[in-house]
Formats: sequence, structure tokens, C-alpha cells
Amino acid sequence: QVQLVESGGGLVQAGGSLRLSCAASGRTFSAIAMGWFRQAPGKEREFVSAISWSGGSTYYAGSVKGRFTISRDNVKNTVYLQMDSLKPEDTAVYYCAARRQSAGTVRADDYDYWGQGTQVTVSS
Repeated sequence: QVQLVESGGGLVQAGGSLRLSCAASGRTFSAIAMGWFRQAPGKEREFVSAISWSGGSTYYAGSVKGRFTISRDNVKNTVYLQMDSLKPEDTAVYYCAARRQSAGTVRADDYDYWGQGTQVTVSS
């Protein structure tokens, strides 16, 4: 089992930045890929970013590419999502996910463990 706890969400003005963290506990963190997804009110959950277990491969949704950066620290068992140039359309609950494979994917169904989510609100 892997337990995931997100933090770092909050209210920010458009153009601002936030850094989300996801702390993992349980089985070996370095053997699993990690991802971030988000869900806005009335919308389906969507892929944001993912990172391989080594950190060598990263993936981004087109809507966040160039503005968000995913990274991980396997010593601290933590994955991060640095979000810059935030827009009101980035407002959502952000979820951290873990996958029992080394490669990240964009499909939510490929992930085995989920955090409880953290709210990000971007005001215009």
C-alpha cells in the first residue's frame, strides 16, 4: 500500500505561483511512477503531469506545458508540482496519484493509489 498526502494548495491571483507537494508513505517510493490530476467543478478528472520513478521522464498536458514543472525527491518520498503563470482555468482540486510501474502515463485508470486532493483557486 502507498499513502499519499497532498499539500500546498490555496488561493492565488492570476499570474501567480504555487507549489504542490505530495508526500508518500508505505512501499518503496522509488519503484513507482507518480502523476498529478485535477478536477474542476462539473468537469471530469483530467491529467496534468506525470514523472517516471527515476525522474528521467516527465509528461505534461498541453494546457500546462511550459507553465508547470513536475519533480520528485526519492529520498524525501515526495513529488512536487511547481505551478507558474497560473490562470483562472487552472482552478480545481489537484490529486496526486501513484502507479506500481516505473513509467508514468496520462490515464487515470493506470494509477493504483490516490491522495485526498488539495484545492487550488486562481482569481482573475
